[in-house]
Amino acid sequence: MTTLSQLKPTLLWQLFEQICAIPRPSKHEQKISLWLQTWAKNLGLDVSEDSIGNLRIAKPATSGFEDRKGVILQAHMDMVPQKNTNTVHNFITDPIKAYIDGDWVKAQGTTLGADNGIGLASTLAILASDDIEHGPLEVLITIDEEAGMSGAFGLQAGWFTGDILINTDSEQEGEIYMGCAGGIDGTASFEIEYQDVPKSQQAFNLNLSGLKGGHSGVDIHLGRGNACQLLARFLLSACEQFDMQLTDLSGGSLRNAIPREADSSFVIATKDVEAFKRTLEVYLATIKQNLHAVEPDIEMLLMSPETFDQCWSKHCQMTILRALNACPNGVIRMSDDIEGIVESSLNLGVMRTKGTKFETLTLIRSLHDDGRLATQTMVESVFKLAKAKIEFSGAYPGWKPNTQSPIMAIVRNTYQQLFGKVPEVMVIHAGLECGLFKSAYPHWDMVSFGPTIKFPHSPDEKVEISTVELYWQLLVAVLKEIPKK
Repeated sequence: MTTLSQLKPTLLWQLFEQICAIPRPSKHEQKISLWLQTWAKNLGLDVSEDSIGNLRIAKPATSGFEDRKGVILQAHMDMVPQKNTNTVHNFITDPIKAYIDGDWVKAQGTTLGADNGIGLASTLAILASDDIEHGPLEVLITIDEEAGMSGAFGLQAGWFTGDILINTDSEQEGEIYMGCAGGIDGTASFEIEYQDVPKSQQAFNLNLSGLKGGHSGVDIHLGRGNACQLLARFLLSACEQFDMQLTDLSGGSLRNAIPREADSSFVIATKDVEAFKRTLEVYLATIKQNLHAVEPDIEMLLMSPETFDQCWSKHCQMTILRALNACPNGVIRMSDDIEGIVESSLNLGVMRTKGTKFETLTLIRSLHDDGRLATQTMVESVFKLAKAKIEFSGAYPGWKPNTQSPIMAIVRNTYQQLFGKVPEVMVIHAGLECGLFKSAYPHWDMVSFGPTIKFPHSPDEKVEISTVELYWQLLVAVLKEIPKK
């Protein structure tokens, strides 16, 4: 079996294969949006686009189900663009090269886009099927979920008529989600002081790579290495020991992905080069030993580039490196109410040099507003003490759990009837769009479930084939169980 379209459920996988062929990174959804609209029109379905770019596709109830409550199936059309260093891929023009590996579907050197491509494909498969019983059906396909949730932020009231929303953006079969974390982005900015490179200096590039990365919400509790902080930690120690000055520093690419790689360039006094190399060897051996269970492939590569004319002042670089090391990262607090669930977390996702400025991008997540504010205050304090400019933006609310949710009970009971076991009803430490939907549609009764997707937001992303079929069976059965109005 070599093509996804041979997998079951056939229609879902055929549609996912077509979705993989269409470039759709966040902020560049034009091609997938046009394809979706053309696809829906060819099926004779009612499709419309709002001023933000979200899509609504409607399908009438099947015979005998006209009196059921209306259901909105929801997915987002964009995906996270991440690739391995040695992978040649342009996410704006190139298709995702998906392949089958045992019971998993993976991509060649890039993110797969199963987050949320499988969910999107499932909503289209329901629309295209003529043998699935359901009441009045609407599909909401949002834009920009992975890079700011602007589609969910801009959703207009009165566009949808249904009462129940099923979000397809969850990533663990056997778990039903009834709540999620909210979040906020933070951007810290430093002014870089440059000076001429001193005499008797050698230039180097240092790259840290091989980390697993992952989703900054779903994977934040796994203890994976953060490339930005691991490199900053070493550079701080090295700059304190040796006569060296940075010329550039960068790492990560998305605030919602745990950074997998980081780079620096610097000049160092010729007399210190050999001692520096020995220190680097010791540091690499130390972090390999300490992180071997979660980061077995970590590497640090030192290379000699062309010489540099200018470098950061020593005061400037120490201020920035100390701030990077002091910035909290990872799990901040576990939930007291829900066992095993992260309450608040922070991801130092990006650091970058832009001309005379150095910036960091962070993403704070929390199950409640006070936890978010407490973490935000910590980050703000660190960077203000370092005399950096710090701004927060894009705050989005969490989805408050409703333990009395009728649709959650329907999904739970249907799952038990289908598979003979009780699913876990949970809250997820990730930013589902459901919390934002409540602003425009406060009456919506919402639930989220999906197949098993491992390592989203990284090139290791993969979806478990057998769980896609289980997810599909559950979705079809739930639609049949929707009660009357």
